[in-house]
Amino acid sequence: MPYRPPLVPYETFVADPPDLPVRAPGEEGADDVLRAEVAATDAHGVTLTATCASGRTLVTRVEAAGDGIIRVRLADDPSVRSRSAPALTLVHPQPRPATVTVADGQVRVAAGGMVAELSLDPWGLRFHTPDGRLLLASDAGTRDISGRRRTLPLGRSTVDGEPVAWHESFVAPGDERFVGFGEKFTPLDKRGQRPLMWNFDAFGGESDRSHKNVPFYLSDRGYGILVDSGLPVQFDMCASTHSSVQILVPDDLLDYYVLAGPTPAQVLDRLDTLTGRPYLPPRWAFGAWISSGFFPDSQQRVLERARRIRADDIPCDVLHLDCYWQVAGHWSDLRWDTDAFPDPDGMLKDLTEQGFRVCLWMNPYLMTGSPLYAEAEAAGYFLRRPDGSTYVADTWHGSYPVCAIVDLTNPAAVSWFQDLLRPLLAQGVAVFKTDFAEGVPADAVAHNGMTGVELHNVYALLFNDAVADVTEEVAGHRTVWARSSYLGGQRHSAQWSGDVNATWPGMASTLRGGLSHGLSGVPFWSHDTGGFHGTPEPDLYVRWTQFGALSPLVRLHGTTSRLPWEFPPEAQRHAVDALRLRYRLLPYLWSAAVDSARTGSPMMRALLVDTPEDPAAWTADLQYRLGPDLLVAPVLDRSGERTVYLPTGDDWLDAYTGQRHTGGRHLRVSVPLDRLPLYVRHGALIPTVAPATTVGTGPFRDVTVVAWGGVDGVSVVRDPDGDTTVTAVRDGDTLRVRVDGPLDVRRVSVVGTDPPRRVVLDGEPVPVTPFVPWFPGRAHPAGIAPI
Repeated sequence: MPYRPPLVPYETFVADPPDLPVRAPGEEGADDVLRAEVAATDAHGVTLTATCASGRTLVTRVEAAGDGIIRVRLADDPSVRSRSAPALTLVHPQPRPATVTVADGQVRVAAGGMVAELSLDPWGLRFHTPDGRLLLASDAGTRDISGRRRTLPLGRSTVDGEPVAWHESFVAPGDERFVGFGEKFTPLDKRGQRPLMWNFDAFGGESDRSHKNVPFYLSDRGYGILVDSGLPVQFDMCASTHSSVQILVPDDLLDYYVLAGPTPAQVLDRLDTLTGRPYLPPRWAFGAWISSGFFPDSQQRVLERARRIRADDIPCDVLHLDCYWQVAGHWSDLRWDTDAFPDPDGMLKDLTEQGFRVCLWMNPYLMTGSPLYAEAEAAGYFLRRPDGSTYVADTWHGSYPVCAIVDLTNPAAVSWFQDLLRPLLAQGVAVFKTDFAEGVPADAVAHNGMTGVELHNVYALLFNDAVADVTEEVAGHRTVWARSSYLGGQRHSAQWSGDVNATWPGMASTLRGGLSHGLSGVPFWSHDTGGFHGTPEPDLYVRWTQFGALSPLVRLHGTTSRLPWEFPPEAQRHAVDALRLRYRLLPYLWSAAVDSARTGSPMMRALLVDTPEDPAAWTADLQYRLGPDLLVAPVLDRSGERTVYLPTGDDWLDAYTGQRHTGGRHLRVSVPLDRLPLYVRHGALIPTVAPATTVGTGPFRDVTVVAWGGVDGVSVVRDPDGDTTVTAVRDGDTLRVRVDGPLDVRRVSVVGTDPPRRVVLDGEPVPVTPFVPWFPGRAHPAGIAPI
């Protein structure tokens, strides 16, 4: 077994990954590629015969897979695919003509923005930009003074003659930084960490266990690495040795892609060309989601909540009903508890008339006590054990009855499962929360012959695909609210961070997870606002709601109530104010969402996305940009104090005082409970609307553009029905604003120390509209435009 420190709790789970073998002292078995010969060249790349230290030969392929993308494969057989491929294809390379040259023992493969150079004897592989800037180079393998291995270079390892993993290593400069790998709750820079690509129940979201793994990382050197495998790939990011990144792939081949930048946004754009563009949720999904909570519920309580939300003028578009819409002990057979919900048709009709959409909780497991269990088991709709019996697993960690797992590699099981969902959608349910899906045990056997190890990670994609497909068929959109995901999962929006603890440290680790996931190609992310497990103290509830309101998507949910009126009046007021700010910013948020769907860049952006040349941006992991123009720094303890870093390249205005700060500096701030540190880029033009209780349908109307600084600026407000360019030009005491596009801009407001005396909108003078407060009760000091 791998070394684990003594006397530290280690929670095992029915779906923990198998461990790779541990070498005995002095044991060999790593077979490295020493040299290669060109077997053939073609329009896309080069095929080589690689000779290993044992004398065994393997096939290596280096080819263009898109502009600025180079693919490297090592295998016994060039036609072999990943063992996860029978479930679905994770990566879709686009064949691209490459320029291939062979001379003097060197091979050069040029693919637009990326060039690979191969040294044949001895073997070596380097990647650089067309102008010659080195991006990364393979590590040929190092040993210490006693001859012991320190790294595992390109090759394959065996135990007792049987292959167990392929590997590759890259030289890592001492100051190189790495981000990505999916939703990781650890510090953003993964140098010194060992990310494992295995979907876990994350047990609180405060460790390296994650529900959503993506075998992809970004480097501050201007490139990305993507490994095409659904198996438990291991990355050693300078943990075993500070000088090397090592990748271990327990699959039938090594298959990886190197993606050129130079910026993180360009790398993410190329990632999308391989794995698909993000799915844009409907506009209503960007409103507030308010949950029943994880405790018994009823139709009467749901309707009472809805009426109270509307009576208190609390913005909300989606009511989520968690597990207890079903009969306890029958989860998840996807049928109403008719005792608690005697008239779901009438309830859904009533909620629709009040402007609510309804989300229902579900998972892909069926408790053995369900009336549906015997029928589904007899039909073979569940995963099996190696002996052919149904695999009944403790997917709830002992807290609820054991379950069977729907076998989503079986087309008949998928049809049966979707037939359970279809009537609910036809009844008026708008969307499903697709919970769990990390529970496929390693020794399970699927209908299509896959083992649990091969199916485990990609099962989440099959689950979300099945639900999204039937949702689109009936409701006209593909949104799911998903806990688990894997490579390519950006096609399933939205995703949330799982069962985080309702603590101050829990909020901080949640934020890190969201930034990490955004840097892995998934822009539409959320979290349980207020924390899931436990009851947040009132100050934490407010601070978390402020963070949630300024996240890509927002849902209030927990094991206890997160309803605003369940907290003291002051906390209720501040939490609702945060949601109203979100609704005021909806035109801006929607524009950022549309841009993310087009480009793959996250809505909630680690600072490095926009300022990759700023070294401090690669370590700032407790604050973020929301879209390009807002800088959000959630308060992370009850003191109300924190340090904020303002990135280089721009000046920033305090959203509450209007004070201007130069970028590239740290500020120590203290803020009262009614607001959070929020800054706006100097020169930004932010479209806003009056806050409402729902997002509404159709385009945004009666928009006010807020000109931050009252200076020259350009903003493109994006929308699927047509983009709008807003241009501001300062001409002495006059600010001239022009709107080119369909956005319905009626007013201009200005915040800054030198506001203009006149505003001209599309050639017509308009009053200088006072800035409507983003949070009530705050005013700019004298000399600054009022808010």
